[in-house]
Amino acid sequence: MSYHIVVDSCGELPEKLKKDGHFENVPLEIFVDDYHIIDDESFDQADFLRRVAESPNCPKSTCPSPERYMKAFDCEAEHVYAVTLSAKLSGSYNSAELGRSLYLEEKGEKKIYIFDSRSASVGETLIAMKIQECEEAGMDFEQVIETVEAYIEGQDTYFVLETLETLRKNGRLSNLKAFVASALNIKPVMGATSEGEICQLDQARGMGKALDKMIHIMLDKVQNCEEKILAISHCNNPKRAHLVAEKIGSLAHFKDIFVLNTAGISSMYASDGGIIMVV
Repeated sequence: MSYHIVVDSCGELPEKLKKDGHFENVPLEIFVDDYHIIDDESFDQADFLRRVAESPNCPKSTCPSPERYMKAFDCEAEHVYAVTLSAKLSGSYNSAELGRSLYLEEKGEKKIYIFDSRSASVGETLIAMKIQECEEAGMDFEQVIETVEAYIEGQDTYFVLETLETLRKNGRLSNLKAFVASALNIKPVMGATSEGEICQLDQARGMGKALDKMIHIMLDKVQNCEEKILAISHCNNPKRAHLVAEKIGSLAHFKDIFVLNTAGISSMYASDGGIIMVV
């Protein structure tokens, strides 16, 4: 069966997948004051971070329209899947569902399924890779859905950021308990709930200790790591991300570990220096 995998632009695609005809990124959009950014191949992370640093206001984002999703679904593939940023953090999932409904109303019956990643960034990437693995293994449409939904249930997201200001100002931390002021250099170790909301797992003084704590929280929870892929994304700090990957590699044997730079939406939330890890 032919298949097509649509990933909203919060999910970073490695170069190999960008060149694979089965994948497509659907861009969200970002606004820094009056400056408009489309989160696609034209995204300039350095320019974006500079604009954010110079602006007194918090950057804002908009999700792809249902019509844009509908356009992505209008392809020759028999099986179409979309992977979106957590529905608890964005309207992207609902927009994709509306795009699916529009397509079915206007174009007729087609097998289209929308996955709520309940994650973000490389969490979406891993889900897209799992879909391809299932399709290439010859699973039928319903088997792919069942297998990937189970994979999402077992996925864990972790992150440590230099600052939580963007998340706070955009209302993404509404359920987060108060923690020690940033003036004390306390870095919360964050994660995602099973529903895809942000939660605080722990905290430590300084980025190095917080990253170490994140690594050990992950390793204490993960099982059968030799069968799993670990993905790490960073916002403008490859050295920090590769140090995290090397430390994990010295402590556990994963099937694979890969590192990616954040695209636009992930850069907006991770902020300069942030590290996101998903397994």
